[in-house]
Amino acid sequence: MNIQTSKLLMALLTVCFLDTLVLAYIILRSRWAGWRLIATVFFVFYGVMTFISQIESAVFQFLPPGVLPRLFLMGIFIAAPFSLLAVIILGKRKADTATSNEPNSRLLMPKKEWAWKLTVVAIAYVIIYSTFGYFIAWKNPAVQAFYGGIDEGNFFAHMRIVLTSTPWFLPFQALRGMLWALLALPVIRMMKGRWQETAIAVGLLFAVLMNSQLLLPTPLMPEAVRMTHLIETASYNFIFGYLIVWLLHRHHSSLSDLF
Repeated sequence: MNIQTSKLLMALLTVCFLDTLVLAYIILRSRWAGWRLIATVFFVFYGVMTFISQIESAVFQFLPPGVLPRLFLMGIFIAAPFSLLAVIILGKRKADTATSNEPNSRLLMPKKEWAWKLTVVAIAYVIIYSTFGYFIAWKNPAVQAFYGGIDEGNFFAHMRIVLTSTPWFLPFQALRGMLWALLALPVIRMMKGRWQETAIAVGLLFAVLMNSQLLLPTPLMPEAVRMTHLIETASYNFIFGYLIVWLLHRHHSSLSDLF
């Protein structure tokens, strides 16, 4: 086995270990069990690892023709057996009666509150995505060279160029922000413990499952660019995941009640 193969194998094992660790914690701390939990784990695993990331690849056309459909299909073949086996191996085929009968007020709020909170989520994602994208990724000369761009001098000049060339950018990222929230909802609802524990779990779920694959060497992206994107996306995904739980986990009677 040569050095390159060894490095790839070690990176692959690291990715598998990190993904399994995060998902196992969420499974063990779940109120749910059985097929309900299996379906939820599949929904979250596939949604974060494959769907939410690859829709961006599809829009920005990062990948060679024909690769994207295979990635969507491969994600199913990974997430489905993992979800089933993980729930069985971790002993969650049957629910704990005492836990499952506990009152659960998470995510219970009026429709108007859902509306303004999801609006906040969408706006927050656009701001976080754009800010981290500029100050961490785009400020790196290696990233600029890879994408064939330049630093326009400041954040607002950069955003003006982005919005001029891709006017659909803000609506698309706002939609992605709400899709992230959709993936977080079952985790918020099913996890035991204080909301802060759930917030950290969702933050790690988003940061690790979405970005751990950037640890894998690929001919499609230089290592310097890949590592920069890893730092960028893992950071803002964790923060955004935590923010979603903080905002949505309970009813707030007013904006001032948030704090």
